[in-house]
Amino acid sequence: MNANDLRPGMVIKHNNELYSIFRAEHRTPGNLRAFVQARMRNLRSGAMIDHRFRSEDNVERAIIDETQMQYLYADGDSYYFMNTENYEQLHMPKEVVGDRAQYLVPDVTLAVTFYEGRPIDIALPPTVDLKVVETEPGIKGGSATNVGKPAKLETGLVVQVPPFISEGETIRVDTSAGTYLERGK
Repeated sequence: MNANDLRPGMVIKHNNELYSIFRAEHRTPGNLRAFVQARMRNLRSGAMIDHRFRSEDNVERAIIDETQMQYLYADGDSYYFMNTENYEQLHMPKEVVGDRAQYLVPDVTLAVTFYEGRPIDIALPPTVDLKVVETEPGIKGGSATNVGKPAKLETGLVVQVPPFISEGETIRVDTSAGTYLERGK
């Protein structure tokens, strides 16, 4: 496909590596030739890079499959998932899951991306409910101020929460920003 057709979320093969497009802007500076400035994430290493494609460049789009899977548990450096349709289990190394492990709680359903039959990436749900395991005591009437306090969650993630949240409560966390949204259900 042509570089002008790059869109966020697409997976391409570039320099024998798979990249997920994060942002793609078409630019035409003055009297110079047009180009596409792309910000993309390497699916193997997780590193974000910027690359400039000429408008006439051809880009190889990777054919990927996405399957809904349920997270089961972690064992050492492996994370185990189960296909919700045929109940097959698979494990992924720590390198594939990366920092997103902080949002994984048992029974959460997410999308696992496969390329040539092997898992290469996971897509977290927009929000997850996590239990607060450590924070300062809650303050009654603490919603009047805009000041937050750190709270350690069951997965080890630390987020800023309002003063009225106390230990043992469940909160909803935005997985894209890693921030507190509301009290959980």
